[in-house]
Amino acid sequence: MLLNSLIKVAKLRLLHINLPVFTFACLLFIPLIQNLHHAQAAELAEINLNVFPGGFNWPTYVAQDLGIFKSRGLQVNVQGTKGSVFQMTDLSQGKFDIAMTAIDNVVAYVEGQGEAPIGPQPEFVAILGSDNSFLSLVCTPDIKTFADLKGKTLSVDARTTGYAFVLFDILERNNLNPSDYGVETAGGMTQRYNSLLDKKHTGTMLSAPFNILAKQNGYTQLASAIDVLGSYQGNVAATRRSWAEKNSDKLVAFIRSYTEAIDWLYEPKNHDEAVKILRANVPTLTPELAENTYAELLNPRSGFFKKGAIDVPGIRTVLALRSKYALPHKDLNDPLKYYDSTYYNKAMQLK
Repeated sequence: MLLNSLIKVAKLRLLHINLPVFTFACLLFIPLIQNLHHAQAAELAEINLNVFPGGFNWPTYVAQDLGIFKSRGLQVNVQGTKGSVFQMTDLSQGKFDIAMTAIDNVVAYVEGQGEAPIGPQPEFVAILGSDNSFLSLVCTPDIKTFADLKGKTLSVDARTTGYAFVLFDILERNNLNPSDYGVETAGGMTQRYNSLLDKKHTGTMLSAPFNILAKQNGYTQLASAIDVLGSYQGNVAATRRSWAEKNSDKLVAFIRSYTEAIDWLYEPKNHDEAVKILRANVPTLTPELAENTYAELLNPRSGFFKKGAIDVPGIRTVLALRSKYALPHKDLNDPLKYYDSTYYNKAMQLK
């Protein structure tokens, strides 16, 4: 602004200004302009966001790369996690502000059923929906039917959180009892995918692009979670209630940015740039794999939830699974115990 004004003045009075004096004046203004730029950058409110690796971070990539977060006054620092135990432990300790995680993790730790030894975490709460997790049961090439899984070992992130119960229920619905197969913990999706490729385990739950990559390598996709379970709330943005109360404006800005990114992704005219952003952030994706990921994650029926809305019936599915499989046994039936719509509703009113 200052520099543009100075140039305009110079054009009007060029014949009346001594050139050396004008040059010296410009040099004096350069540090001032630089300081203004740094001051504007310093005004960005920081949010530390913790995520699992995967294509389901696409809205975050878009909000970062297109400057949507910055347009809302945010500097979002993205960090990865190895698995839910690490993520939930670090969230409880305030090592970051928001976690993109399965809502089942929120429920597990609120109820004191999480695998990490951190006790009940009533502070944990979901504030934004994202997707159904795009989960599929993927197995080694020799597995062609559910019956082939008898006597085999499957992997999960953690036995008591994440998507283990989804796996157990899919297997039960296909006539496999817990005594028919083994289960081992293998960490987050990247770790489980690599273990599957190394054939350390016979099957695991994967989402895009890992399930697509596996299929391209001849691995078998036995089932899609939503085809078996129906409505299911998967990934959410979760935080601590006390942090949310103290940082309401930042949280609302984050929700607005994330939902704007989802809106942008669903616009067909943005297809090419969307794929470019995805490949830039997930360099291992080939053009073909990126296109397949686009088709899966932006499927009108089963893609990212429009406007990042929470699927309350989907939370009920999560609670039903946890009531059935988790120990100690609890009957869980109140979705609003784990989701606070205050910040989302405020964000939508501002749009």
